[in-house]
Amino acid sequence: MGFKMGIVGLPNVGKSTLFNALTRTAAAQAANFPFCTIEPNVGEVAVPDARLDKLAEIAKSKEIIPTRMTFVDIAGLVKGASKGEGLGNQFLANIREVDAIAHVLRCFEDGDVTHVEGRVDPVADAETIETELMLSDLESIEKRRANLVRKLKGNDKDAAQQDRLLAAAQAALEDGKPARVVEVDAEDAKAWKMLQLLTTKPVLYVCNVAEDESATGNDHSAAVAKMAEAQGNSHVVISARIEEEISQLEADEAEMFLGEMGLEEPGLDRLIRAGYDLLHLETYFTVGPKEARAWTIRQGTAAPQAAGVIHGDFEKGFIRAETVAYDDYIACKGETGARDAGKLRAEGKGYIVKDGDVLHFLFNA
Repeated sequence: MGFKMGIVGLPNVGKSTLFNALTRTAAAQAANFPFCTIEPNVGEVAVPDARLDKLAEIAKSKEIIPTRMTFVDIAGLVKGASKGEGLGNQFLANIREVDAIAHVLRCFEDGDVTHVEGRVDPVADAETIETELMLSDLESIEKRRANLVRKLKGNDKDAAQQDRLLAAAQAALEDGKPARVVEVDAEDAKAWKMLQLLTTKPVLYVCNVAEDESATGNDHSAAVAKMAEAQGNSHVVISARIEEEISQLEADEAEMFLGEMGLEEPGLDRLIRAGYDLLHLETYFTVGPKEARAWTIRQGTAAPQAAGVIHGDFEKGFIRAETVAYDDYIACKGETGARDAGKLRAEGKGYIVKDGDVLHFLFNA
């Protein structure tokens, strides 16, 4: 699996331009007026990972299959979205379906590009969006708790758990804090996730700066960095226009262009890494002459569940996992060399898969 990240922000902050660049399509109309994106645009991109190419080269794999990440370009929110302003209800519903939120903030000055509030203040923009999400959650919680009253009178355990969690979220929101600050016990984790509250989504702030500030950032992006640190969130600095230009170039031309701009890598790479860190994700590999393939799992995933990402039967009939660490696979020049050097291990059901593991699963059909 990869993961699904929703791109949100006020109108005219560069969301659709960034989406176009990331997915290398023109499916999202990047026009200079609010609500140019009425339906959410969905695009999948390959997750870049240089390790996969090296593994494929050693194994002489005929095909290289990277893991994939889904971006959802959600139309611009405005103040009052929680009350339906600017088609807000539709947009808020789309946010519920993503794993994380990439909150694009305008950190560039350009008199030719209209700002819906008539000024450039990314911190205020972030507060506007967060407020709308919090108000929407509060309204949802009040309705849900009212609907639980009858079940609570009947001593329904599931309803009691749901009401307790909703009450905790409501208390945080009424205190002006997002629901993600609520500490949830392991036994409540599944029920908490099922609530699908908007402000439980992890947030990555994307500072969209001018082209000549892409390598260094500016005062606006510095203010966002300070805000993100105070919240315990993360941020990346990207020029959506540069990313759009890079997406149209061949690999060698793109590398030369990045060098001229003082950048070591495309913003896409940094954005994906930040997203992986945000959701505590990692990658393992399966390698052979037919294909070299990357798979995404959450940190702390045990071997049977990691096998289940490939196919449910792998998890149900799991016997063991033959495991080689990435560095050992490279150093030993493949599985045979790793086996001869004693670097290939047989791991059972309790093994926690590590980032970069090269795995071969044995299972009963």
